[in-house]
Amino acid sequence: MTHPRTSPATPGADTAADPLTDHAADPLTDHATATGPRPAADPSDPAPGTTSPGTTTLAAATPAELRDHVTAGLDDPARGWLRRALDEAAAHPGTHGPISVWELRIAEAGRRCGPEHADAARVLILHAARADTEALSRVYYQGTGAERRAVLYALPHLVPGPGGLPLVEDALRTNDTRLLTAAVGPYAARHLDAHQWRHAVLKCLFTGVPVDAVADLDCRAEGDTELARMLTDYAAERTAAGRTIPADLHRVLTLTDPPATPSAPAADHG
Repeated sequence: MTHPRTSPATPGADTAADPLTDHAADPLTDHATATGPRPAADPSDPAPGTTSPGTTTLAAATPAELRDHVTAGLDDPARGWLRRALDEAAAHPGTHGPISVWELRIAEAGRRCGPEHADAARVLILHAARADTEALSRVYYQGTGAERRAVLYALPHLVPGPGGLPLVEDALRTNDTRLLTAAVGPYAARHLDAHQWRHAVLKCLFTGVPVDAVADLDCRAEGDTELARMLTDYAAERTAAGRTIPADLHRVLTLTDPPATPSAPAADHG
């Protein structure tokens, strides 16, 4: 957790020639951060191209449900370590010295709990420490990609208002698909304005993040004629460039106006 305050930038395999990765076309891309140095890889990260299991649980479960879920999958030493880490965080929340003990435990979670359960362990520690927006921002900006992910998953329960939006906006400037998946969860659905949310949906489409990760997609997309226009323009740009249309695009387009949306040509799904 000693990395510079910059956004990770992991280019997606299909973004180099994508019209929406152009800075003029994508207002969520920031020249100063999207190309900055990326936090060092975390050993608890799953292999590239995969995501940790249980992301829906991470974003939506109560702390009690999440703790039951994760402890059931841990061996005895890891279960004991997590119990001590949570007790420590609950007993000493807030900031103590340059770095709190619970922040050190967040950094250890990958080694102690393994890649399958590290995200959940970190979210639980943040809950136990009752991390406020300032603490969450510190962990996010100083943390590895895995630590940033945990902060994003914890936002819906720890930040009642829009104070955590800068963290979501920062994550949406990256092309790290695991960070994007965490960023478009319930907190983004609740607090992103319409303009930002539409661009988040398009970002998922051209980076390959399944739109299933977008919380409240059905409700927010319904009747959104501006989103429909953006999706149609994006599809036309890809077709003109001889590129395939993401399979999820027609699904989202249908949500904007189900009766008026024609069936997608089979070729569009590559």
